[in-house]
Amino acid sequence: MVFELAASLRRLKPEKRTPPLVRRPDDELTFADDAQAGGPPLLLDTTVYIDVLQNRAPQAVKDLLLVRQVNHSSIAVGELTHLFGRLDPSHHDTGDVLTAVRGVIEDIPRHRLFAPSVAAVAEAGIVTGVVARLRGLPKADRQPFMNDATLLLQALENGSTLLSRNIGDMDLIQQIVPAGRVLLYRQRR
Repeated sequence: MVFELAASLRRLKPEKRTPPLVRRPDDELTFADDAQAGGPPLLLDTTVYIDVLQNRAPQAVKDLLLVRQVNHSSIAVGELTHLFGRLDPSHHDTGDVLTAVRGVIEDIPRHRLFAPSVAAVAEAGIVTGVVARLRGLPKADRQPFMNDATLLLQALENGSTLLSRNIGDMDLIQQIVPAGRVLLYRQRR
């Protein structure tokens, strides 16, 4: 997709966005528990990989991962590989964690791994700016939020539904980009 700033600004209308931007009640959101088995491909948020690795993904998520085509984003891979630099190499659990993460990354079929387009990244910047303005999003939270917005816009571009545990942020993003499809879930305890 070619990026045209004017077209993105017409579509997103950031100047028309004024407070309030508040999280909607759960009954206005779409959860994996209510999703049909068949449907569009999924694009996975980083939360899905983490919850599957920790055996905290709910059964509905596991079922969807078995029956739907699953696509992967370089954004999520980047968030996962961040652990290789961030975790303390001297901590007793680090080796096991990194081995598990390495296995997940190496198991991603290369023909199902995609990078977001320039347009998705640029529009994510606009969306993040709107949320930062309307919600007072702290600077430290803007990059993770931008990653989430990029994932939703990437899913929208390629006809996928984004699967995520990040309920609050994805709700705000989807309010600004209502055409984006998201299936949300809560971690299994």
